[in-house]
Amino acid sequence: MEIKAKLKHLRMSPRKVRLVADLVRGMNTNQAFDQLQFINKKATEPIKKLLKSGVANAEHNYKLDKNNLLIKEIRVDEGATLKRWMPRAHGRATPLRKRSSHIMLTLDEIVKSEKKESKKTKLETPIKLGSEAIDGKKQLEKSAKKKTEEKKQSKVENKKAEEVEKQIIDPRMQGRRGHAPIEGGKKGFVNKIFRRKTG
Repeated sequence: MEIKAKLKHLRMSPRKVRLVADLVRGMNTNQAFDQLQFINKKATEPIKKLLKSGVANAEHNYKLDKNNLLIKEIRVDEGATLKRWMPRAHGRATPLRKRSSHIMLTLDEIVKSEKKESKKTKLETPIKLGSEAIDGKKQLEKSAKKKTEEKKQSKVENKKAEEVEKQIIDPRMQGRRGHAPIEGGKKGFVNKIFRRKTG
């Protein structure tokens, strides 16, 4: 019975993660946990967490014994690479590649037990009603239509109210070319003869 677990987009180079993954490949889970406890590498923590997840999957989904499991396969693949730049001397820049990795873990049983299927949650079958259900459905549709019509009417009323509020009458913009009329009555004819900007 194979149990799978995976960890994606781990922000660590796959080359560094493989150093740890190669040490625990083929071990049973208890030995692997002991081995990971004493490896002085940063990649041990995510692999340990993934191994715990795989064991939990086996116990919860398939009711398997955690002492009867071994690491059949652990594969480290390359993930997305973030490309960044590092400033260097004389105005140059060199590329940085921030690599990520995907870890695929497959556990298997040491002593084969009977093949078990994963637990599936059973859904209750819906109760079919006769004409009552159809009438209720029609009533619901009618009430929904009424609600939508009421909403539309309220929206139209709100828009009208907003338009009325938006129309602000400014008395200063009533004069010629939108300028306010000069206080003291009409302009005299002198301004027509002696224009300020005539050459």
